[in-house]
Amino acid sequence: MSATRYTYLGPEGTFTEAALRTLPEAATRELVPMVSVPAALDAVRNGDAAAALVPIENSVEGGVTATLDELASGEPLMIYREVLLPIAFALLVRPGTKLSEVKTVTGHPVAQPQVRNWLRNNLPDALWESAASNADGARLVQEGRFDAAFAGEFAAAPYGLEPLVTEIHDAENAETRFVLVGRHARPAAPTGADKTSVVIWLGDDHPGALLELLQEFAVRGVNLMLIQSRPTGAGIGNYCFAVDAEGHIADRRVGEALMGLKRICPKVRFLGSYPRAGVAVGDVKELRAGTSDAEFTAASDWLARCQDGRA
Repeated sequence: MSATRYTYLGPEGTFTEAALRTLPEAATRELVPMVSVPAALDAVRNGDAAAALVPIENSVEGGVTATLDELASGEPLMIYREVLLPIAFALLVRPGTKLSEVKTVTGHPVAQPQVRNWLRNNLPDALWESAASNADGARLVQEGRFDAAFAGEFAAAPYGLEPLVTEIHDAENAETRFVLVGRHARPAAPTGADKTSVVIWLGDDHPGALLELLQEFAVRGVNLMLIQSRPTGAGIGNYCFAVDAEGHIADRRVGEALMGLKRICPKVRFLGSYPRAGVAVGDVKELRAGTSDAEFTAASDWLARCQDGRA
């Protein structure tokens, strides 16, 4: 395995690359762009890279299905950390192009919902066609296949383009969450401001099946930050659920919730416990009464005394 190589969703000039370069260790790693999320993750599975950075959630469009599906299938991988990146687009064109001359535009499919209103107001007749990534859209404009691309302003220079319009976003404070993914290892120690990610499969379809899953978290005071259904591929109506929960697998409440899920579900895939991006320990909400590690330990000690006849 190449311990110094990180892959990411390329080509050069993507928001994923910008997010990766915010990590301190990126300065000492070989950063290799890949053509797709599966390709970036497969490089880790094959031992060609130590880790991969891929987008997993957008504040406007929701989960990035390519990443969720890849993490739910294939050889298991683990999330080491997450990165939040504010997102604003620029309309990149070949030098000299005027806005009135833009008839075709491109960008990543996740970008379109984030600029839909701007397009309707400023380029109502322009035809949209998706690209593999926003930077790949810039490359296609460079080659003359489209008139303009929505990408990060930083993608203009590598492709000989210029930003015709900048700071384009329909939603203020839009951001994308990226995850650094590697092979399974022991999770890092809890920080006090952590997140745990899992994928859960239902055993069978019956009334209250999803409620039963949620109760494993609720009765232990574990707050959920994301839950998203994804088709398993086994037929209409067959779904698994990607879940992000507050806390670390080493926390008693989280560990017991995962054990509860393992008892009632045919398959649970642990994706990792890792620090929450942009959240300090002092910003974490106080735990509900009865859900701290000390209280779980006290309850366990009480049960042991009852079993030993010392209650």
